[in-house]
Amino acid sequence: MCHRATGTGWGSVALLKKIDTENYNVIVVSPRNYFLFTPLLPSCTTGNIEHRSIMEPVRQILRQKKASAQYYEAECTKIDAERKVIHISDNSDVKGDVHKTEISYDMLVIGVGAENATFGIPGVREHSCFLKEIRDAQAIRTKIMDCVETAGFKDQSPEEIDRLLHMVVVGGGP
Repeated sequence: MCHRATGTGWGSVALLKKIDTENYNVIVVSPRNYFLFTPLLPSCTTGNIEHRSIMEPVRQILRQKKASAQYYEAECTKIDAERKVIHISDNSDVKGDVHKTEISYDMLVIGVGAENATFGIPGVREHSCFLKEIRDAQAIRTKIMDCVETAGFKDQSPEEIDRLLHMVVVGGGP
């Protein structure tokens, strides 16, 4: 049996759905316990779709496999290729007696994810709201609603209304 550790992004979940757990001892390590269908994230921002509708729990994916697979909600902090182990750390706010450990492997699949792009535009990272995770969509929705409600506050000047309702979209994602 071989061990595989993977994440919960697009590439990792595609592999996880296809891999034969009867021939491989599959271990999933990811700080996020769900797969996020990111193309619909903007619809969560506008309120057209509820965020739970675009999330698929990793444990539900694993339950659909013929043989069992393990999942650990943790972050891989180090890979020791010589010893063939990964070091993992529980990244939740609740800590048990053991919150750091090692997992040995025969084969390792790494899904590293991606960073938000700023396209080299000065000030984007410091002054924008990125849209990559559920909490990002919720934060953007809250900020937009706060701007709309503040703009509608009694006796707001036209200039302040214009400032509050002025928003810029950078990038051409979903």
